[in-house]
Amino acid sequence: MDPLLYSPILALALLLLLASGLWVAVSLIGVALLGMLLFADAPIELVMPSSIWGAVSSWTLTALPLFVWMGEILFRTKLADDLFNGLAPWTTRLPGRLMHVNVIGCGIFAAVSGSSAATAATVGQMSLPELRRRGYHEATSIGSLAASGTLGLLIPPSIIMIVYGVSANVSIARLFLAGVLPGLLMMALFMGYIMIWALLNRDKMPPPEPDLPMRERLKRLRLLLPTVLLIMAVIGSIYTGIATATEAATLGVVGSLLVALFSGSLSWENFKESLYGATRTSCMIGFIIAAAAFLSVVMGYAGIPRALASWIGTLGLSPYGLIFSLTILFLILGCFLDGISMVVLTTAVIMPMVEAAGIDLIWFGIFIVLVVEIAQITPPVGFNLFVVQGLTGYDILRVARAVLPFFFVLCLGILLITIFPGIVTWLPRTMFSAT
Repeated sequence: MDPLLYSPILALALLLLLASGLWVAVSLIGVALLGMLLFADAPIELVMPSSIWGAVSSWTLTALPLFVWMGEILFRTKLADDLFNGLAPWTTRLPGRLMHVNVIGCGIFAAVSGSSAATAATVGQMSLPELRRRGYHEATSIGSLAASGTLGLLIPPSIIMIVYGVSANVSIARLFLAGVLPGLLMMALFMGYIMIWALLNRDKMPPPEPDLPMRERLKRLRLLLPTVLLIMAVIGSIYTGIATATEAATLGVVGSLLVALFSGSLSWENFKESLYGATRTSCMIGFIIAAAAFLSVVMGYAGIPRALASWIGTLGLSPYGLIFSLTILFLILGCFLDGISMVVLTTAVIMPMVEAAGIDLIWFGIFIVLVVEIAQITPPVGFNLFVVQGLTGYDILRVARAVLPFFFVLCLGILLITIFPGIVTWLPRTMFSAT
């Protein structure tokens, strides 16, 4: 049977399992078992435990629960209130007001974690309850969080950039530099959409908070100081090479506990609640990652990614046609695979096509990251959708509808870097030519 026909069969099976009310991770494992039995000639009793153990035993994954716990601590102490009270006076004149905190917070935290799921989970723990309490439009709040969480893949340091750099044999330092301007661009596009939505839907916005004089704004700005210093310490420890992402996450947890303690908002009760909350969220994400890893391996055994990539290679497309086709390819693969698996399973086949078309490999790396970002917010296997679902308790389709406008914003970002490739290539070219 042609591997190209496997994808719709597995997609239909996954949709049916999700519609039946099964847990997402259980549905993923069920589809993987079905694919293994029907399309892959490999022993399940060996592939399943090895792939799941390999996914959950990775040392880099230990940063995720630590960053989630850091967010829980900030959420369950008054530091989250301080964050909003400090930002509120500075965003009152922007259409959309405090919904911009999702974008700004995710942009800042993305430079700490390098993980899309950890970014969405950590910022969401702080922002969503406050936005709900203040009466902000829930769908836009949820959508902006899920979409902005994808900045964890784009703003360096990014794990997926490292994977691509190794697979494509390109400079990881150049990739990190190349991600800076596109990251700022996506933040600007997300905030721009929120502003436009707020101007067109004034009736869905809560009443504006009083506009404070500059002296009071500066006074409230001091409320941000502990959180900003904590984030700067975590970011600085990574960029100076003092700590790895996992060590920096540990620093973040210890720092948030100390800040909460000295501010008088840490109690034994909220300490336990933060630990329990982080455990629940991390287990949910870890279970999904393990199940997705098993499905990724099954997809590889069945030959689906390579078959799709090889088929595109036979079409003889122009560079723009190739980019469009690869966008569709990665969006299809994103329905089944996590971002790292998408890159690993397709790079060997795609790279010769990309080089033959004369496409800059640094630019192409950022393009892949942006397309993978879209995959993070598209069902049925959009990790950020699952994270936000866990935070809100809503069903996956409701979350997906809330994120839909930001899907098109991300598509606009891909279009802009395609038309103006200098957005990606200018900074690494300038920095390295200067040295």
